[in-house]
Amino acid sequence: MSLHTVQIIHYVALGVMTLVYVLRLRWFFRFPAAKERQPPSGTGSVKPTASIFYSWFNVANPLGMESFRKHWFLYLQFVVFHLGVVAAITMSFVIADFAGLMNHRWVVLTFQILIWGAFAVGILRIIRRVGSKYLRAISSPDDYFSLVLLTVWFGLAASAAPYGRPDLQAAGNTLLIAYYVVQTFFLLYVPFSKISHYLYYPFTRYYLGKSLGRRGVYPMEGGSA
Repeated sequence: MSLHTVQIIHYVALGVMTLVYVLRLRWFFRFPAAKERQPPSGTGSVKPTASIFYSWFNVANPLGMESFRKHWFLYLQFVVFHLGVVAAITMSFVIADFAGLMNHRWVVLTFQILIWGAFAVGILRIIRRVGSKYLRAISSPDDYFSLVLLTVWFGLAASAAPYGRPDLQAAGNTLLIAYYVVQTFFLLYVPFSKISHYLYYPFTRYYLGKSLGRRGVYPMEGGSA
């Protein structure tokens, strides 16, 4: 199977994932949010938009999260891991449609730094999940499978990055195909796994911000909790 064929299949899988997400969102919107029973209170009831935006972007305000103040290293891992996900996904489209960009050494290095960083975090997360009795107690087979395969995907992506340039794709054909195959699998698997939680993030945070804003809790003064 050629790299070009794998890339075409990759785009087909992306279309399937998009279709599944659309169907899930249609189902999601069939259930309207319950009305607030508590009377409005505080400034949030006057400017609910501020509380909604505060809720949406709270993840980018680490000082506003108690989890960061107590476990800053875990938050740093979270950031590095998700930046690596974005980088590995972006790289697949760059190689497929804008391969000339991979001729720039700084582009390849940027991808590799971000993705190798995520790979290292993946290893740490596997060790932590296996080593902590508390995490083991709440972990499902999907958690282990997804984390291990994501870490393997990071390793393949970072290793394949130098071969993304047009004149080196033949030399790195096996690595590139393996990278695309794993990513294609994820496009088909993710909508049916726990990884799809990000699909609901904008909606859950919207309702949380709106509700807590009505109660005068969001936005918090000083940006901390």
